[in-house]
Amino acid sequence: MERVRRKALVDAALRVIGDHGSLTVTMSDIARQAGVSPALAHHYFGSKEQLLIETIRSLLRQLRSDTVAALKAARTPRARLSAVIRVSFHADQFAPGTIAAWLAFYAEAQRSEETRRFLVIYARRLRSNLLADLKVLLPADAAERIAEGAAAMIDGLYIRQSLKSAPIGIEASIALTEDYLNALLATASPSPRSEKGRPHRTTQGQMT
Repeated sequence: MERVRRKALVDAALRVIGDHGSLTVTMSDIARQAGVSPALAHHYFGSKEQLLIETIRSLLRQLRSDTVAALKAARTPRARLSAVIRVSFHADQFAPGTIAAWLAFYAEAQRSEETRRFLVIYARRLRSNLLADLKVLLPADAAERIAEGAAAMIDGLYIRQSLKSAPIGIEASIALTEDYLNALLATASPSPRSEKGRPHRTTQGQMT
């Protein structure tokens, strides 16, 4: 029951933050959304700050789990790149409320070192997933440049999606990122490394 209630509070925190568009919510707001008392919310998490940290950890765990599953199903470096892109725009992660919560956490990272640390983990993990297979296809310098560009494009599309006056759908976002990747892969010199014998990568970097 404790695990169920903790998850309900985390899910409620995500919804409330998404609705408010900021972290200026109270434990009472979150508890009300979860259908429990504020006292119970404090019992499980101690403070709103700890509940918010657990909420961002939950987002990262889900993203990691989805990415691991997608990478296991992909059989070539190029297919794994597409898998990373598609997971980045998964319906759960690209929902308006979730995007609003992500942006609220980015704003909080300017003040909170712990929040900033988790967002750095996300950025490094995304870059690492892209770079690992780009290095099979391209020389290292080109792979690093394209990985940075693709990651920046994914983050930028999240920001564009948050502008409700000009939303960009999931498939359109995937197509834009794939077009960027295809254009640069077509103009870059191929890597001398062979794909044969390349071990199949199935996991991401661990979250510390």
